[in-house]
Amino acid sequence: MLENIRIILVGTSHPGNIGSAARAMKTMGLSQLMLVAPKVEPDGKSVALAAGAVDVLKNLTVVDTLEEAIADCPLVIGTSARRRGLDWPQLDAREAGERLAVEGQISPVALVFGRENHGLSNEELQLCNFHVNIPANPEYSSLNLAQAVQLLAYEVRMKHLSLNAEPKPELEPYPNGEQLEGFYEHLESALLKTGFIKPQHPGMIMAKLRRLFNRARPEQQELNILRGVLTSIDKTCNK
Repeated sequence: MLENIRIILVGTSHPGNIGSAARAMKTMGLSQLMLVAPKVEPDGKSVALAAGAVDVLKNLTVVDTLEEAIADCPLVIGTSARRRGLDWPQLDAREAGERLAVEGQISPVALVFGRENHGLSNEELQLCNFHVNIPANPEYSSLNLAQAVQLLAYEVRMKHLSLNAEPKPELEPYPNGEQLEGFYEHLESALLKTGFIKPQHPGMIMAKLRRLFNRARPEQQELNILRGVLTSIDKTCNK
């Protein structure tokens, strides 16, 4: 089950952080590390700080975009150190660990960490189903990347250990990242055809609709119904 838990680091700029994150992962039994557009490649410092987790470094995957990294993931949780202008469904660290461990039993899931200096962009956070925040001391909330990985990986492992004693639940499949992006593109196209969205003044409509559907988390069959509704709108507009 833990092999389905994917740790994604976006735009990492310090090779030592890659090694330290790999060490934090391996201590909790996680092995799937992915880098999105890293500023640096793993080097000798990465290996030194990985300690006995060099195998995690050797097997990591590098991709160009976050969309590519999460294309096959029905559940994506992004880490955010602060509230953004548009509120998003929020989880605490324990809730995030529980969701990742449970849904990781049947499909790939992702936990996404941003850049060391400013985290994930608003656009990247909008690709996530949920945001997670570690409630550190507000007077000194300076967590480094590997510490954040360690804390959340611990919560994943604790839930994973409890699941070993329970029967495997029957979970409804959720659409993955690629399928959701296809739905959002279709939705925007339909709303442009009906005139609900004005090309010159799109505003925040699509961002708010993303938040709505991420909060609702439609299952695969429900998303198929929504796509059917949009197709019927397309046909009517074309007439």
